Amino acid sequence: MKSSHKLIRITTVPVSLSVLLKDQLRYMSDHFEVLAVSSPDKMLEQVGVREGVRTAPVTMTRAITPVQDVKALWKLYRLLKKEKPAIVHTHTPKAGLLGMIAGRMAGVPVRMHTVAGLPLMENTGVKRKVLDFVERLTYSCATHVYPNSKQLAGFILENRFCKQQKMKVLGNGSSNGINTRFFKPAEELEKTADALRKKYGLTDKHFVFVFVGRLVKDKGIDELVEAFSALRQKHPHIKLLLVGPYEPELDPLAPVTRKIIETDQLIIHAGFQQDIRPFLMISQALAFPSYREGFPNVPMQAGCFNLPAIVTDINGCNEIIEDGKNGLIIPAKDVPQLQKAMERLLTDKALYETLQSNARKMIVDRYEQKYLWELLLKEYQDQLKAHASVS
Repeated sequence: MKSSHKLIRITTVPVSLSVLLKDQLRYMSDHFEVLAVSSPDKMLEQVGVREGVRTAPVTMTRAITPVQDVKALWKLYRLLKKEKPAIVHTHTPKAGLLGMIAGRMAGVPVRMHTVAGLPLMENTGVKRKVLDFVERLTYSCATHVYPNSKQLAGFILENRFCKQQKMKVLGNGSSNGINTRFFKPAEELEKTADALRKKYGLTDKHFVFVFVGRLVKDKGIDELVEAFSALRQKHPHIKLLLVGPYEPELDPLAPVTRKIIETDQLIIHAGFQQDIRPFLMISQALAFPSYREGFPNVPMQAGCFNLPAIVTDINGCNEIIEDGKNGLIIPAKDVPQLQKAMERLLTDKALYETLQSNARKMIVDRYEQKYLWELLLKEYQDQLKAHASVS
């Protein structure tokens, strides 16, 4: 039953609404009047149409830009004063900071922020101090903070960004769970997959390691390309499939890495893809050597297609993947260990088959999307009740 309460969801850029919260806004719109807020872009309008919710554009930057940030804060404050939501719920660092401050200034009763990875984990010195301050400020303006993994919650407590009683991990983690009915092998996908195999010259003899995500330093692409380059000498039947765009302006790869990607015949760079499912279907294993994550979708999506995953020992990844059960866990930034793990999947057939047979079931059992949506809906309702009882 739909309540009269208004829920505002804010992300810095619309792609986060579109990808990270896909279908969740539609589900919540059965229970609340939902308004989605993000930077102006055609994608924001598309999200509104797809999810059946209203949208409002507010320009926000992902970098530290004091003048633009103050303008965005003022616009968000005015929007919240006008809309008078019962709940404002933010995702992504900049939207979190501005949305939580604006929510507090505007007197929004329930102010929730989801933490899905902290870029500051990779920073040091003055920049780290600034980002630490920003994080504390965000959480102090929120009434509730939701890290999307247990390890992330531990990191937040360890760094004293937030008190434990303000914080909660929903279910087994993740911001949106995974639609296991959408992410599964199907006949119509097989046709697309076959066309891709032909396009890339893949046969049954090939073993394809796939990476899905932005091709940036933080995702461990330099290490992945180096490990692959060493392995291909010994195992010429392997291929590396990279599905995602470069982001040279934010976190560029080493020039040598980019050159190898563009010249090595055994590396396929497919670029950004709207639908990654056929690409998972033509692959044998996921290689995901990221330095930091919140609760990544890619290892869950790959698992749904029965792919064993090699991930780094970082939060989120080491909760989705259990070493030796549905994948292998290696240290971050460690080329020899990454190479060794890739080689194990190539040469140890019994291990590969064990990981493969567990992959889908372990995702379905723990991260089904509908289950997470129901938990979040209950959280919204509980916080509204709690607020009503004290006001």
